[in-house]
Amino acid sequence: MEKVAKRASRLGERVVEFGLAACGYTSILALGGIFALLAWQGAKAFSEIPLGEFLRSTRWDPTSPEQAGYGILSMVASTALTSVGAMLIAVPLGVGAAAYLSEFAPPAVRETLKPAVEMLASVPSVVVGFLGLVVVGPWIARVFGLPNGLNALNGSILLAVMCLPTMVSLSEDAFRAVPQEHRQASLALGANPWETLLRVTLPGAAPGILAAVMLSLGRAIGETMTVLMACGNAPAFPSGFLSAVRTMTATIAIELGEVPQGTAHYYALFAVGFALFLISFAVNAVADRTLHRFQRGRR
Repeated sequence: MEKVAKRASRLGERVVEFGLAACGYTSILALGGIFALLAWQGAKAFSEIPLGEFLRSTRWDPTSPEQAGYGILSMVASTALTSVGAMLIAVPLGVGAAAYLSEFAPPAVRETLKPAVEMLASVPSVVVGFLGLVVVGPWIARVFGLPNGLNALNGSILLAVMCLPTMVSLSEDAFRAVPQEHRQASLALGANPWETLLRVTLPGAAPGILAAVMLSLGRAIGETMTVLMACGNAPAFPSGFLSAVRTMTATIAIELGEVPQGTAHYYALFAVGFALFLISFAVNAVADRTLHRFQRGRR
């Protein structure tokens, strides 16, 4: 009976291991399938569209009756502008909140604030975009004297709010991973808690914070609904944060449902999606490598 029980236990462990491995390989296959589909469909666009025009032109006007334009440079610049703007807002707020939660907040406050911040991740992006339309946009228009507030600044503020849960959670984990002995040694040498934070804890947590920034950046680059609703969707090269912009994700969402299949415009949208996939993959790969280096350095 004991041998039968051991065999049954080993069989159960193997079934669980096989199931977990199948889940992992399924994720890889799904990622590979997305990559292959985007590459295969996107490559068809370049039978009619010069690759140089696609990468270097700022004009995106596929429905022009005179001369269709398929340049993604304006969309790339708009995506970069809103994403970098979001990081300029989210990084100081997120790192500051994480430092407070890790170093200064009483346990009761920490147990209340951290779940509250993480709950922001459960807010649907369409709701955040709606708030941008009725709250943030009118406020920007009043402050800067604009006819409306649908611009890159609006999108950056909303994306920053959406990135805060990732920034705060991962940065707080990075702060708490710094050995307590380092803090105690700094305090024993006469440094106050703020000096210890700036000169000991923050440098020690820097790799983890960098990984949090990169993952948040990937989140901002891939967001669709919020920027579609709040940024104005002007397909021109952005002149600043107060100009209306159209990101790569917004362009795909707006046009793919109505474009005739099999046309150059249809395949060009897949090429835009492939370019966006490569950008997001590169950002997340850098974040993953940074996080692994941080974890190895702590062992």
